[in-house]
Order: sequence, then structure tokens, then C-alpha cells
Amino acid sequence: MKKRVIAVLTAVLMTASLAGCGSGKLSNDYVTVNKYKGLEVTEVAKNEVSDDSVEQEIQSRLEAAAPEQDVTDRAAQSGDWVNIDYTGTLDGVAFDGGTATGYDLELGSGSFIGASGDYQGFEDQIVGHNTGEEFDITVQFPENYQSSDLAGKPANFHIVLNKIYQKVTPELTDEWVANNSESSKTVDEYKEEVKNSLQEQQDDSGNSQLKQEVQTALLDQIEVNKYPDGAVDEQVKQANDYYTQIAQMYGVELSDFITTYLKMTEDQFNKKIEDSAKQAVQLEEAVKLIAKKEKLEPSDKEYKEGMQEYADKAGADLDTYKEQVGEDVLKDAILRDKVLDYLVDNCVQVEQSDNN
Repeated sequence: MKKRVIAVLTAVLMTASLAGCGSGKLSNDYVTVNKYKGLEVTEVAKNEVSDDSVEQEIQSRLEAAAPEQDVTDRAAQSGDWVNIDYTGTLDGVAFDGGTATGYDLELGSGSFIGASGDYQGFEDQIVGHNTGEEFDITVQFPENYQSSDLAGKPANFHIVLNKIYQKVTPELTDEWVANNSESSKTVDEYKEEVKNSLQEQQDDSGNSQLKQEVQTALLDQIEVNKYPDGAVDEQVKQANDYYTQIAQMYGVELSDFITTYLKMTEDQFNKKIEDSAKQAVQLEEAVKLIAKKEKLEPSDKEYKEGMQEYADKAGADLDTYKEQVGEDVLKDAILRDKVLDYLVDNCVQVEQSDNN
């Protein structure tokens, strides 16, 4: 009987030990990752690109390639394109974002301020004018305009009409394809080229969505022991620097950008930034653990190719991009991508229920 009890206890201990080895739990001084293989995520549907999508994409490309034909024998009318300089003033004072030089605008597109009350729309008041004319118009900003300083108020614009022109959309022919595609020679070949391009974009989008789902699922499996000294503060600083630069592009202070464009209070913004910073540090530590466990550290060649890919997407020279972003930051991003790819390959996609 005693031997039987010992045998049972030994079996239980062995089972527990084996379960611990196969559970995928990883830990260091900062975080514990309870599970990283077999993460359950919502299934991302893979859809085939439709013929209608291909036709719409081709039409967009034809319109983008449309040559310009100057209009010199008449005034501007709806449907024309115009090149204008404009300066907007409120009570005689120029306001931020109200001035541009050499701006191309399609009349009738509804891109600019529309009619409101007794005031015609911006584009409507250019109709009827000729190339070379200078004139003034008055429009009224909508009540829900994003800038509270301008919302609901009438403003004056001084317009210089530099040019009137039309864009004539070409027909899709074998000749056009041969002149505008590097790989296709005929219309049928071009349609297949466009379809493959759209399918690749759609697949990339689905993969990005899946990576985001996996990242969220991984964060749910992380327990924080403590944060590395200064790591969260550094992430907060980087986020604040980023949003400060964005605010400067809009010509406003960060505080105004937060309330006007992000629609948050400063306290809400700071809380969101801190939460995101903590998650970023947690993810970074988890990625290191998984990469070490599964031997996922990229090779020098993979790092080089990954940096080049990031630079190409940004449309920048590699050396300049590395200097701007930082080589360590790029290496962290490449490592994270490789780990997330591994987690995607080892995740379990669960069909979304009607209750979700």
C-alpha cells in the first residue's frame, strides 16, 4: 500500500513538473509572462479582392495620371481645377492655417468651407473669375469647426487666381499600360497586376491587425514585478516630444492640441500617455524573454534589411533615417516584429461570436 501511495505521489509530481515546463511561463526581474504560445485572438478574415475594387483602383490611377489642360478662354466653372494663393483674415488679422500659396483646388469638390446662412461657399465664389484676377470673398465657418476661435464666425479671404485647368482622364488601353507600368504590357495583364497589389495590401493589413490582436493578448498575460529604472519616464518623454512636434505642425501649443484636436483634458492625456508607456515597457521586457527563449534574435543581415525596409517606407535615406530615429530604437522595433510574427504563427484564431 505504501509503495502504491509513493508511486501515485511520484506520478502527480512528475505531471506537475512537466506541466510547468510546457506552460510557456517566462520571468525576469521585471515581468512574468504567464503564456505566449497558443494565445487566443479574434479570427481575422481573409477576403479575396473583388473585381469592383480592381476597377475602382484602376480608375483612381487613371485620374491621378490625368494630364492638365490649361483653360485660357473663359472664366472658372464648377468641375475645373484652379491654382490659387489665399490669405484668410478675421477682423483684419491673419489666422493660423488660413494662408497658402500655389494651392490646387477642384471647384465643386466640397473640400473647402461650404455655404452657410447668407454666405456662399469658398469654392462657389471662385466660379466666374478669370486667370490673373485678385478678389476678396467672405465665408462663414461652421458652428462645429474644430477651432473654437473660428467656429461660427465670418472670415475674409483675399484670393489670387493663378491658373484654371482641367484634368482629362485617359482611357485604359494597352498603349497607356505599356507607358505606365513596369511589368504589364496589356490591359488584362495590368488588371492582374493591380489585383495582386491590392491583395498584398489587404493581406498586409490583415497581418497587421492580427499582430495587434496578439500584442493585446500577450499584454494580458504579463504580470509586472517592477519597472526598470527610468524606462517608463523615457517612454513618456518620447510620447510628449512626439505630440509636441505634431502640435507645432498645427501651429498650436501642446495643451491646445490636446483639447482641440485630441478632445481630451490634459489630465486624461497624461493618464493615457503613462498607461501606454507602461504597456510599452512591459511589451519590451516580454519580447526580450521570448526572443531569448525561442532564439529569435535577428541576425546582422536581418537587422540591416529591416532598417532598410523601415527607411524605404518612410521615403528616407537609410543613414539619415537611422540618425533621426536611432539605431537602437530601430533594432527594438525589428526584434519586436520578429517576435510578434512568431506569436502570430503560434496563436489560435477564434471565430468571433454574435455576442461580441
